[in-house]
Amino acid sequence: MEKVNELKEKGNKALSAGNLDEAVKYYSEGIKLDPKNHVLYSNRSAAYAKKGEYQKAYEDGCRTVELKPDWGKGYSRKAAALEFLNRFEDAKKTYIEGLKHEPGNQQLKDGLQKVESRLSARKSMNPFNMPDLYQKLETDPRTRALLKDSSYRELIEQLKNSPSDLAVKLQDPRVMTTLSVLLGIDFSAADEDEEEPSPPPPPQPKKESKPQPMEEDLPENKKQALKEKEHGNEAYKKKDFETALKHYDKARELDPTNMMFLFNKSAVYFEQGDYSKCRELCEQAVEVGRENREDYRQIAKAYARIGNSYFKEEKYKEAVQFYNKSLTEHRVPEVLKKCQQAEKLIKEQERLAYINPEIALEEKNRGNECFQAGNYPQAMKHYTEAIKRNPDDVKLYSNRAACYTKLLEFQLALKDCEECIRLDPSFIKGYTRKGAALEAMKDFSKAMEVYQKALELDPNCKEAVDGCQRCMISQYNRNDTPEEVKRRAMADPEVQQIMSDPAMRLILEQMQKDPQALSDHLKNPVIAQKIHKLIDVGLIAIR
Repeated sequence: MEKVNELKEKGNKALSAGNLDEAVKYYSEGIKLDPKNHVLYSNRSAAYAKKGEYQKAYEDGCRTVELKPDWGKGYSRKAAALEFLNRFEDAKKTYIEGLKHEPGNQQLKDGLQKVESRLSARKSMNPFNMPDLYQKLETDPRTRALLKDSSYRELIEQLKNSPSDLAVKLQDPRVMTTLSVLLGIDFSAADEDEEEPSPPPPPQPKKESKPQPMEEDLPENKKQALKEKEHGNEAYKKKDFETALKHYDKARELDPTNMMFLFNKSAVYFEQGDYSKCRELCEQAVEVGRENREDYRQIAKAYARIGNSYFKEEKYKEAVQFYNKSLTEHRVPEVLKKCQQAEKLIKEQERLAYINPEIALEEKNRGNECFQAGNYPQAMKHYTEAIKRNPDDVKLYSNRAACYTKLLEFQLALKDCEECIRLDPSFIKGYTRKGAALEAMKDFSKAMEVYQKALELDPNCKEAVDGCQRCMISQYNRNDTPEEVKRRAMADPEVQQIMSDPAMRLILEQMQKDPQALSDHLKNPVIAQKIHKLIDVGLIAIR
């Protein structure tokens, strides 16, 4: 027996520390030595429940009750497992059975009250549970014919007994028709205005996830605990943290089953900047909450505070981990936003950690070698890696733009040239390479504009001078078909915007009928600019 007690104590310590596999192992070894020990089965049931293995937790709860039928804790373990398995009616029966043996057991009373409130909420939210269900379906022509089908009646009974199956069954058109009849909503015309408003649906019972008992119904210890919590909250608001902690500790002593006293205490340490202690208390709060089947929203708050504590310490990976745990329990927009913010910061941290100018230089040199050898795809890969290692080096973007131009990826070349100019507006190579890309795309007017900007920075720039001359000759000698001109022009976003403007289309039609109208329209500077753009790209010819 001494060995059994030793194993039980080891299991209890492991369970308290959150080492659930270890706890199950010790309890199981103890059960092998003493298979009639009801406490070991009860404790292992708790460990399985914390692991999420609810069927095993239920089996151990049943064994506990079998071994010790007059022990309230066994019924509490069994009922808790049944709740996790969503078998609320069975859980209710188990609580009632336990109270027959221990009428004064507060844990059983609380459990029964919570499960009854859950059952009440589930019934009120399940339209298939209404008393006049079949009468409604019989009187509506849309569902009267369906009732003749036995499979349809089976479907209704299934949804009546298992409302959680509704999400899966919504794809069945019969379910949507039935909901339309039961709720008085026409799903097919939800977005249209009705000529006569339909009568409002009957008011639904107030949804309560966890109804709180009236204070006069609470035991004296819980009443006193809540008063201590209020005193603690008042002190917390005044920033009198020492007094607040005393009141929260007193509340915890009076009612150790309420996780909120630990949660409130964690808020004090969060304000004081003791984030490690804050997390420890939140973890304890979650354990107490799980043990006493606390509202999932409170569990979510505890996880969110752990996430916030890590966020404050700039430990964003850990923060994301606990924000996700919180969102799994209850999805709140504020926590989701904070999680997304932390994920962005993680990416930024990774990007900054990757920067290494020395490696960037090595990659650039390898890229240069490949470029000179005519291996442009490989050169582009080296330049891309170099950019990741040193994203502020304009020459890297310029070199990659040259690769893209050789590979006829002109849009990508333009993007890199624009990044060059953004990083360093005085970098002439950015302008000349952009001009070359535009020239290759036969957009000679735009290319000339870019070359002119390069000449403003350096009037002696030979590349820009030569580029301007080539563009002027090409523009003069071009002999494109009207289809080619139109296709090239409509690839320009600015031209697309002009041509999609209804006012400009009217002006162009007017000019086509009456060429003299052009001189009037050119007096308006905004319209004149758009007309000149269309002339430049060749969509309008002036004779």
